[in-house]
Amino acid sequence: MIKTIFSSDKKLYSSLKNLLGFYPGNINLYKQAFRHSSVAKEVKAGFRDSNERLEFLGDAVLGGIIAEYLFRIFPYKDEGFLTKLRSRMVSRAQHNQIARKLGLEKLIESNIDGGRPGSVLGDCYEALIGAVYLDKGYEKTRRFVLSRIVKVHLDVEHLEQNDTDFKSRIIEYVQREKLTVEFRLNGEVGKGSDKQFVIHLVIGGELRGEGRHFSKKGAEQLAAEKACSLLGISS
Repeated sequence: MIKTIFSSDKKLYSSLKNLLGFYPGNINLYKQAFRHSSVAKEVKAGFRDSNERLEFLGDAVLGGIIAEYLFRIFPYKDEGFLTKLRSRMVSRAQHNQIARKLGLEKLIESNIDGGRPGSVLGDCYEALIGAVYLDKGYEKTRRFVLSRIVKVHLDVEHLEQNDTDFKSRIIEYVQREKLTVEFRLNGEVGKGSDKQFVIHLVIGGELRGEGRHFSKKGAEQLAAEKACSLLGISS
């Protein structure tokens, strides 16, 4: 607390305290979480000190927390139901919305013109989760996600009942815009029961989304969801 008063990062400490509910320990982790690759400096040959590595970590930590949460509150639902609901809760579109609600736009460092296009906000949100995890550990990260994200910004009951078919939205979009569409099987990752299909969604000859899932249909839905977010397609 004392070091925050005299720190040159006093304003950031205060913002994070309001956002997280606690003061950060390693402020540099959070600075990195808010640093987009467009402003990151090269620290080694070919490597920039951006938030991409923290985004990777945060994505995995967040997925685990949400999976455990759903496992506990839906004790009699099967794996397919849990997987589908988790996908909705950690979708790119959902991450972008949560990031806006948290006010991350005011904290991101970037040189991107025209607001925050694509998944910049959602990526920053995942990076923030990664920073909290490294700074405070799993249990505190879990409490933060459940108390300040899930219970405040995610209506689980609505997500459960709203069975969004992103693939149908894409089909309607390409028909309306008279574009070609193709869901391409781009390979498989993992082995045995861990094998996942990789689907690329190509619209008008351009890659618009990638999805990975244990079923081809699931991968297509995830690829379509990312494309809907990218193209601004709503229900």
